[in-house]
Amino acid sequence: MAATNFIDTVTKGIVGAIKGTGEIVNAVTDTVGDVLTNALKGTGKVGSAAADAVSDVARGVIQGTSQVGGDLGSAAKGMVVGALRGTKEVGSEALSTISTSVSSLVRESASVGGDVAATAKGAVEGAIQAAKDIGVNAGDAVASTVAGAMRAAGEAGTSAAAAASGIASGVIRGTSEVGGELGGAARHAVLGVFRGTKDIGAGAFSTVGETAGSLIKETSAVGGNLGEAAKNAVEGAIEGAKELGLDVAAAASAAASGAVKAAGNVSKAATEEVTKAATGVISGVKVVLKAPFKD
Repeated sequence: MAATNFIDTVTKGIVGAIKGTGEIVNAVTDTVGDVLTNALKGTGKVGSAAADAVSDVARGVIQGTSQVGGDLGSAAKGMVVGALRGTKEVGSEALSTISTSVSSLVRESASVGGDVAATAKGAVEGAIQAAKDIGVNAGDAVASTVAGAMRAAGEAGTSAAAAASGIASGVIRGTSEVGGELGGAARHAVLGVFRGTKDIGAGAFSTVGETAGSLIKETSAVGGNLGEAAKNAVEGAIEGAKELGLDVAAAASAAASGAVKAAGNVSKAATEEVTKAATGVISGVKVVLKAPFKD
């Protein structure tokens, strides 16, 4: 089936399912799972072919949900769960499926004027839920979600810093709503930003600072442990910088500085807590704040 016809079929299926049940998450999950199972059954489609099918289905999901005025975040959650069920992928293949799904979801959401942060939030909820079902590490699922969202946001013309801020906010909200561990989510959100962004020059550290700041702001909003979130954000920056061969100390400093700056907008006590947690020696790296914060 041609891609256009396939997308149209999915779109109509999503519209019918949502109208029929009035519920989005389960309607999308079931529709996506069935469509992908049937599309890939007996064809031996793997690798890029399966990725193309997942990408097309994601486009159909957003188009169909948008047509009926449904919540795109809920649709994103259902898409990620349904994609993993339909492709029956596990391990590294599952993480690739998550990243492909989220990239397509964010890209298509942006094209219809949707909220990227809300889409990321729903995708994180779906990734964490699916990770539990198939035995994939939840943190790795979060990192794959963020990486996919960052790539798509960049392709849509959103600046890396703005995209990272919105996506990080979605990560914390999504993790909180499914009862996930916020510190681990913060660490993997920063790591995912490194993996997903192509902005790995001087501006990379501004992006990390914005990410850490958004993580602190949203963690405060949901009543989470700010010190834990800040330390984990720095650890994620260290790990990400090592992967990409960037200045590890500078990356850690950017994350810590962004976290402290955001804590300053919360309270004096929050600033003290975050400063204590995010500075000193972390993962073998001496972390020093930059003031004023800049690349």
